[in-house]
Amino acid sequence: MKKKDLETLKKMLTDEKSKILRHLEALSESAVEDMQDPNMGDPVDIASAEISQASIQKIGKRETYLLKKIDLALKKIDEGTYGECESCGEDIAVARLMARPVAQLCIDCKTEQESLERRYSSHEIAGDDSGDIGEDAEDY
Repeated sequence: MKKKDLETLKKMLTDEKSKILRHLEALSESAVEDMQDPNMGDPVDIASAEISQASIQKIGKRETYLLKKIDLALKKIDEGTYGECESCGEDIAVARLMARPVAQLCIDCKTEQESLERRYSSHEIAGDDSGDIGEDAEDY
C-alpha cells in the first residue's frame, strides 16, 4: 500500500473516531437531561422518554462497537499489518479500505463469510428439521 493511501486512511479513521466520540458525548448529555426533567409525570411522556433512552442505548452500542474496530485498525497501522485480510492473509484492496476503512477481510473472504451466514440463517428460518446443523451451528 502506498504511504499516501495509508496516511489518508489513518486520517479517515481518526476523524471518524473523533466524530463518534463527540456524538456519544452529546447522546450521553441528552440522556441525562431527559431523565432530569421534573415535568415528566404524564405516563405518555414517561413512555416516550423510555423509548428515547432505548434508542440512545442502541445507537451507543453500535457506535461503541465501531470505535473498537477503529482502534483495532489504528493499532494495525502502527504495527504495519493494516490492510491484510485476517482470514487469508492477502492484501485488502485499497478501494475497499477507502469505502470501509475498518474492513478486516478481503472482498473474497467477506463474500464467503456472508454466504455462510445466509446459509445458516436460512436453515434457522426454515426450522432446520433436516438435522444438518445442530448445536454446533455457532462454529460456522
